[in-house]
Amino acid sequence: MFSDIFIKAINEKRKIIVTFFSQQDGDYVKRVCAPMDIGPSSRAKDKSDKFHMWDYESDEKPHTVSLKPNQIQNIEVTEETFEPSEFITWLPKWFIIRGWGSILNRRNNAI
Repeated sequence: MFSDIFIKAINEKRKIIVTFFSQQDGDYVKRVCAPMDIGPSSRAKDKSDKFHMWDYESDEKPHTVSLKPNQIQNIEVTEETFEPSEFITWLPKWFIIRGWGSILNRRNNAI
């Protein structure tokens, strides 16, 4: 349902506001995130597709959050852009093709 919006935000490098059911909080929460990918999580036993995003507003510290489609209530695309090298510190193997170029080279040159 939200795949097209999410993929468009990936390609435009736009932050999103996602409203989702947090199993940890037991309620719906709203967070500003950067969309990263849609696909199975490499670390989880459950290999179903999930929406992976960088959560800028986590209660603890910014980190990746992966949500099943049925957890997501709404996604709004904002006008604010993000730079993937802010949080991508590994060599990614994306499921969704995008034109982000070499993230790690931009990160290493910025350091």
